[in-house]
Amino acid sequence: MIVRREILDIARTLSLRPQIIEKDYVLGWILAGIYNHTTLADSWIFKGGTCLKKCYFETYRFSEGLDFTIQEPARIDSNHLTVVFREIGEWVYENTGIEIPEGLQEFETFQNPRGTVSCQGKLSYRGPIAPRSGRLPRIKLDLTFDELLVLPPTKQFIFYDYSDAPAEGIPVLCYVYKEAFAEKIRALGERARPRDLYDVISLYRKIEARPEPTKLLELVKRKCAHHSLPVPTLDVLVNHREDLEGSWQPMLGHQLQALPPLEPFWSNLTEFFDWLQSRPTARLLFPYKIAPGESLVKEHSMRLPIDSTIQSYLETIHFAASNRMCVDLAYNGTVSYIEPYSLRHTRTGDIVLLAEELPSGGHRRYRVDRIQGAAVSERGFEPRYTVELGLRDTPIVLKAAILH
Repeated sequence: MIVRREILDIARTLSLRPQIIEKDYVLGWILAGIYNHTTLADSWIFKGGTCLKKCYFETYRFSEGLDFTIQEPARIDSNHLTVVFREIGEWVYENTGIEIPEGLQEFETFQNPRGTVSCQGKLSYRGPIAPRSGRLPRIKLDLTFDELLVLPPTKQFIFYDYSDAPAEGIPVLCYVYKEAFAEKIRALGERARPRDLYDVISLYRKIEARPEPTKLLELVKRKCAHHSLPVPTLDVLVNHREDLEGSWQPMLGHQLQALPPLEPFWSNLTEFFDWLQSRPTARLLFPYKIAPGESLVKEHSMRLPIDSTIQSYLETIHFAASNRMCVDLAYNGTVSYIEPYSLRHTRTGDIVLLAEELPSGGHRRYRVDRIQGAAVSERGFEPRYTVELGLRDTPIVLKAAILH
């Protein structure tokens, strides 16, 4: 198990509560335990918000639970799950020292709206900063077997940036990105919760990862039909605007470094639905011109050979760019108000931040080793160029899984 100091240092770098980082750390090892277990490894398919963060995008909201589609319905049984997670808890403890007390594991099966059995579980844990006494933090499990799985799942390594990473990595069986995106669109139409709106628009904004819209829409139609739901439209979501405003902060605030305002996400829905329906959308954006010898920085800030304080500033800038929020940047003794766009390696070995300085709108290049501070502004921005910050390398895909 990593030491308490590592959790605190990462929390400071990412500007998040240590408890959020600890939970993310424990989630990684529970995934390792699940996919090390021969009974589960080939039949539990990882999905949901945590899957998107762990498998596809590091700069994403932190999630609090693990969602799976299970291929063997007979395995959704409280007694079976109790035995399995006792064994997983023992394996995790032997490999890390993280405690998942058997007596504090709960599994509740129930009949879902489709008339089949689902399960919700709760796993208490004691990690590097968990209290020695009193109530322990918990991780939620959501297990279903009757979700419509259209595409074969994929096996790939998760993002894992803690010092006790297994040498062989942590491979999982998960939804392919296009299917995970389709599930989020279906959930937005069904629940219209803040995290669904945040997820759908965040995924749409990742231009380099967008699937072909007609194929994505076909997936959405099939998934909505499976749940006896209409395909989501803006006209339907308008009825939920007031509820979204009231729950935006309570449901999202603790999962993000800084809470972006609702309005830009809501405003992007029109463009998103136009794109999904293959209608003409907003103007095409282009990236900043790459100078001779420059290359895009795709490494996580914590993997760059720079001071930890600078890493913290870059994480703040990455987060702001991904959420289309301006940054107050302290640089060479002055503070600039910027729209961040790209991070580049130069041919001289420097790393530079490319941004638009406000209010003039002029191009600026900032050497990251000279940045003296960075804070997310409350003001959002409409991109003038492709936002390349956040376009990081994804984990290695092992292979497409074949289900029998």
